[in-house]
Amino acid sequence: MRPAVRAAEADDLAFAAGLAVEAGRVVMERYERLERIRHKGARDVVTEADHLSEELLIRAIRARHPDDAILAEESGEHTGRLTGPVAGGRGRTWILDPLDGTVNYANGIPFFCVSVALAVDGRPSVGVVHDPTRQETFAASAHGPATLDGRRIQASSKSELSDCVVSLAVVGRAAASGARAVHRAVRVSRSMGSSALALAYVGNGRFDAMIQVGGLSTWDVAAAGLIAKRAGALVTNPDGGAWFDIGAKTASLGVVAAPARIHGRLLDLLGSRRPTR
Repeated sequence: MRPAVRAAEADDLAFAAGLAVEAGRVVMERYERLERIRHKGARDVVTEADHLSEELLIRAIRARHPDDAILAEESGEHTGRLTGPVAGGRGRTWILDPLDGTVNYANGIPFFCVSVALAVDGRPSVGVVHDPTRQETFAASAHGPATLDGRRIQASSKSELSDCVVSLAVVGRAAASGARAVHRAVRVSRSMGSSALALAYVGNGRFDAMIQVGGLSTWDVAAAGLIAKRAGALVTNPDGGAWFDIGAKTASLGVVAAPARIHGRLLDLLGSRRPTR
């Protein structure tokens, strides 16, 4: 990798990390002090903290990188001066989840995060997941290691499913039988309510694996998927294909992140793996 490219990547990562921490401060200023909670779906809510965090992120990106595109959970797509539509994947696009785990946040459950990622030509380049309750920052770049607060991290090395603690969530009845099979095979499964933070936890082995079938959007996986991958986990969609699609429809994605030794077995239990040709 050319030194100039590596330096630019490191600069983008430092910028993303600083942004995520600042947005985390905004989120914590209103934690358990919310004035407005609005339902935006049958099982989802949005708060003023979501909007204020996103406004901070977008304002900072626009000030430093006015030519870049932005894809944000609450306000959607912001086309950059040098990019086309975000779905086309051309150029640089910042992908923002200003508060992942809003239901947890609104109920005072301390498991939520801010997620900031940058995709370059449709591929994740840097990713940061910041947990403001624990003051922990997970980070990774496409050509560098995954870190937690600056220290290099590694995904789990477990090879037996029966030893594994797995973040497990499914959307829809079609995947229910596969989820039950996984639950029976592993030590214990958990559903924590913040997919980005759970996926980042795969990066340092707090979760040995993370499975979510359906219900995810690009901003849920862009940063955390890169972190898990650079920490050594194998990351795919539930079919075994590519985990990242910048043009994916909202809530259309799924992810399986696990050590390579057990990843295939999890796909088989889910019963969703694409047949090999």
